Amino acid sequence: MVTKQHHRTVIVGGGSAGISVAARLRRAGERDVAVLDPSERHYYQPLWTLVGGGRAPLKESVRPQRSVMPKGVRWIRRAAVAVDPEAQEVTLDDGGVVTYDHLVVCAGIQLDWDGVPGLEAGLGQNGLSSNYLPHTAPVTWRFIRETRSGSAVFSMPSGAIKCGGAPQKIAYLAADHWRREGVLGRMDIHLVLPADTIFGVPEFARVLEGVARRYGIHVHYGSEVTEVRPEAREVVVTDIGTGLKTTLPYDMAHLVPPQSAPDWLKHGPLADAASPAGYVEIDKHTMRHVRYPNIWALGDAGSSPNSKTGAAVRRQAPVVVENLLATMHGQEPLAVYNGYSSCPLTTARDKMLLAEFDYSSRPAPSIPLIDTVRERTDMWYLKRHGLPFLYWNLMLRGLA
Repeated sequence: MVTKQHHRTVIVGGGSAGISVAARLRRAGERDVAVLDPSERHYYQPLWTLVGGGRAPLKESVRPQRSVMPKGVRWIRRAAVAVDPEAQEVTLDDGGVVTYDHLVVCAGIQLDWDGVPGLEAGLGQNGLSSNYLPHTAPVTWRFIRETRSGSAVFSMPSGAIKCGGAPQKIAYLAADHWRREGVLGRMDIHLVLPADTIFGVPEFARVLEGVARRYGIHVHYGSEVTEVRPEAREVVVTDIGTGLKTTLPYDMAHLVPPQSAPDWLKHGPLADAASPAGYVEIDKHTMRHVRYPNIWALGDAGSSPNSKTGAAVRRQAPVVVENLLATMHGQEPLAVYNGYSSCPLTTARDKMLLAEFDYSSRPAPSIPLIDTVRERTDMWYLKRHGLPFLYWNLMLRGLA
């Protein structure tokens, strides 16, 4: 027998986006809000780069999910596996069904480890790691410390990924560690990037190009790692334009898998059929689904062409809530998201470049009187201490 329950507003996903929206709806007086999420732990994932770089402990990135769930919200500890927008139903992994009047989809992003043969099987062994999992981020730091000479490879996949700066931030943290240890000159460092520039905003790209030169990093533009041979400690790098393949040896490697919407979203009716990544098809300004007016999406699962970061979620959540509340009262959604995102790019153990930008791909600074188009020590303290405080104490409570 299928169990059914109904809620006025159902939120799929209890990550930064889902909790932020739920908290804001409760503060606005909404009483019937349900969050679907099976996880018992809530992670502040931006800290994992610092964990991998030896600058923060993993334990600071995690808290019990119950501690961040807004009071008065119905927490349904199951995973969504399908949405029927015509019937206004969400199917759960135990076969249960939740019906809704309004749906907010923030199911996050899927790590497609199979997209790079050999990557998942080799993780945590023979110098190969990735900061995109909590249990392997500390392993990254161990491999960095153990490597005193030889070749190091850092990679970024094609397509949208969460925290697009993370693949190169760990390269700079590793290089700065080797510099401080006096062994940087013994290292042959490679950074494999799919784009033809190191960063999409020219003002920040110029700074990062200088950072790569400072550490002697060989940047492979327009390329990606397409295969890993863990036993041989080799990666295959493919030139995206020509298809030419080269092999790079490594003593230590930090690799990032390609990413996409969760499979159940990708193959369902909410997805953007024109995109193989399968993100929920929304208007990039209002965050409303283009075909189903009572469905919204934000965060990593949405199709809006912004950088997928927590900073983007912080700007999207109030827009979604304001527009959702407006439609509940028969009004048109007027709040607009302008594509703002920020990428705190850690360029050394105590330096950071705060890259803020929007849909225009131009700098969009939010801190008055501070030049953020350069590496700064004060921005490092913002990354290490300020942003985690903002996240746990304000953003997840619907206050920022």
